[in-house]
Amino acid sequence: MHSKTALITGVTGQDGAYLAQLLLSKGYRVCGIAPRRSTSDVNLSRLEWLGVKEQVKLFDGDLCDLGSLIRSVQECQPDEVYNLAAQSFVQTSWSQPVLTGQVTGIGAVNVLEAVRIARPEARVYQASTSEMYGLIQEPRQSETTPFYPRSPYAAAKLYAHWMTINYRESFGLHASSGILFNHESPLRGLEFVTRKVTDGVARIKLGLASELRLGNIDAKRDWGHARDYVQAMWLMLQQETPDDYVIATGVTTTVRDMCRIAFEHAGLDMNDHVVIDPRFYRPAEVEVLLGNPDKAEQKLGWKAETSLEAMVREMVDADVRRLEQG
Repeated sequence: MHSKTALITGVTGQDGAYLAQLLLSKGYRVCGIAPRRSTSDVNLSRLEWLGVKEQVKLFDGDLCDLGSLIRSVQECQPDEVYNLAAQSFVQTSWSQPVLTGQVTGIGAVNVLEAVRIARPEARVYQASTSEMYGLIQEPRQSETTPFYPRSPYAAAKLYAHWMTINYRESFGLHASSGILFNHESPLRGLEFVTRKVTDGVARIKLGLASELRLGNIDAKRDWGHARDYVQAMWLMLQQETPDDYVIATGVTTTVRDMCRIAFEHAGLDMNDHVVIDPRFYRPAEVEVLLGNPDKAEQKLGWKAETSLEAMVREMVDADVRRLEQG
């Protein structure tokens, strides 16, 4: 007998896969929503990598299709709903701003609306993002720091964030937002800079490439491990009162330093291989992000466990293994 049922949008992504693994380990029944636009485009490789693919019940659904979300909620009857799905790659959001608004912004409201209609007693988690701070207004960003989004992605996420608060205050929904700072893992998509670096290092190490092209390597980010961060999502929905929390390590590191760790782990010198390519600069750069996780520490008892060094080494090793297996 399962203790609780959870429904995860974006279950095939990095966070969705780690969250599914965590909830299954706690005895949950786990359902996931996956959009299907052609026969083979549901990518289950991350769930497979964590060994949980067979235990997740998948529903065909799409954030842009309210009817499919209502049906999934009715069929799954979840106690907890985690909205992790989004068009989440910042660079793409400039070339696809309308799609990003529909999926990342309106899509989140469709999830809230589906829960309000079909399962109002369910608790909802909305994946907010540190990108909402953008042009930072305070050196350390907390729940009360003003937002200043610098990309269509960040602006869409900000709309979703405020709508979550709106549904909480207007309809009494138990809806919480996690303002998550950058979190990475071996399951991160190749288009994200950390994974681009660890995959590049693995390729250079194995003689499959000689250079790694990057944009602004002096940008600073607060990087944690996705495995730690999904714990915080779960903890938020165990609280009596819904609320919003910054989830971060409280340490900021340049892309340059993160590269150095990855290259050194592979016994290489980054100066021999990194090429700065202006094509990878953003139209409006977010220079520094540094989270203040005090509230999550005090109220949730949550703290990031994995150091940047340990995470980057784990990612490099996983990419080397992947490439060796071909």
